[in-house]
Amino acid sequence: MNEPLERCPWCGTDPDYVAYHDHVWGRPVSDSRELFEKLCLDGQQAGLSWITILKKQANYQAAFADFDPEQIVRLPESYKTELMTNAGIVRNRLKIVAIFKNARAYLELAERGISFNHFLWQFSDGTPRIFARQGGDVPTRDEISDTMAKELKRQGFSFVGTTICYAFMQAVGMVNDHRVSCHCHAPVSEQMRAFRLP
Repeated sequence: MNEPLERCPWCGTDPDYVAYHDHVWGRPVSDSRELFEKLCLDGQQAGLSWITILKKQANYQAAFADFDPEQIVRLPESYKTELMTNAGIVRNRLKIVAIFKNARAYLELAERGISFNHFLWQFSDGTPRIFARQGGDVPTRDEISDTMAKELKRQGFSFVGTTICYAFMQAVGMVNDHRVSCHCHAPVSEQMRAFRLP
């Protein structure tokens, strides 16, 4: 009989969470729009658990034009009020408005010739950081997330504090915080070593 796979304890046994842990969390992401979506969703998580947002991700994609910044900024002002009645997302006006602000900030970077993927990956010099975490030594922030948060805010982004930025970096493969004992640590590390930002 096969031994059960060992995983990072935070994902528990919920099938959605386990699938996210095994196939998404820590895998390096280079696509600007995917990075934008993840940053926005991490902001929606503030004060909540990630599983709450994960289970609403499809609803967010439907509500926010698949996180296409150009489409988001064209949505009418009245749509923000309409979203407050959408039970499929977190109905917090500040968080809803933040996605619109973030879309504008994303496009302002693009207008200056700065691609979002390069903007974000610059904070880790375009290279994932691979750690050998053991037990409970996973941080919730570090100097790089501090710097990223400060610069994102300076560029007009919202809900991008240092804790949100560190969680974002974990999710999109800027850091490998899978425990060494986790079955994902080795394959994620391998993907990170092969990663090259286009």
